[in-house]
Amino acid sequence: MSSQPQPGKSPSAIRSAPGVPTIRNVNWGGLKTLYVKEVRRFFKVQLQTIWAPAIQTLLFLVVFTTALGARHAVTVGGGEVQFADFIAPGLIVMGMLQNAFANASFSLLVGKIQGTIVDYLMPPLSTAELLAALVGGAVTRAICVGLTVWLAMALWPGVHVTPHAPLAILWFGLLGSVFLALLGVLTSIWAEKFDHAAAVSNFVVGPLALLSGTFYSVDRLAPAFRTISHANPFFYIISGFRYGFLGIADSPVMLGGAIILAIDLALAGLCYALLRNGWKLKN
Repeated sequence: MSSQPQPGKSPSAIRSAPGVPTIRNVNWGGLKTLYVKEVRRFFKVQLQTIWAPAIQTLLFLVVFTTALGARHAVTVGGGEVQFADFIAPGLIVMGMLQNAFANASFSLLVGKIQGTIVDYLMPPLSTAELLAALVGGAVTRAICVGLTVWLAMALWPGVHVTPHAPLAILWFGLLGSVFLALLGVLTSIWAEKFDHAAAVSNFVVGPLALLSGTFYSVDRLAPAFRTISHANPFFYIISGFRYGFLGIADSPVMLGGAIILAIDLALAGLCYALLRNGWKLKN
């Protein structure tokens, strides 16, 4: 049989029939393009998206260490550490979490409001590729903020942020950022205006972050409030991330890592299902 195309038919028509996808594996080119778009979007306003959150986080460190004293000791996990060393890891990861949510909760929402959501839905990207690019951009912003704050704290007098368990830092830093990025994507799918996203940030993300043991050890709380703290997923992220620097934690590190991984998988499945169904996106 001849390999030449039949008269009147183009080679592309022979290779694939109408309605049959030609990209059968991962569309790496499209995935990279959307990821780079998401990264460039927040880098264009890096003064607002990276440097401002980093400075705000450092101000938390200055205010609390000045008010309570840098030499004030905190008992955690059966050991004592200086207060500045105790809150520093929590502030780093708290900045990462809040910015991962802020980035992911903006992408699809601004597309729905401005009528450009088709730019996300029409390209030849699968649902998993779209979700991976959105989460990847948010995690990249979180890492940029975390590294900026960590470098500033490493140079800050009286604060010690030398890694003790780098694997724990990577595990809880990345999984925690993915958790908030997925929560941001979920918010972006549900929200119809910026007020909705702001409500989730102000009434869900903010309180959970502040009541997660960043500025205090949950061992000092009453039993009822300690139980409530253990129901907060932010608590396990901050406790595990702090273990990466201090070697001590308020909760079992392995248990916390497993809980965050399970939450990430559940949220990823939910976001995937909603994106695939087009809920509040294709109306």
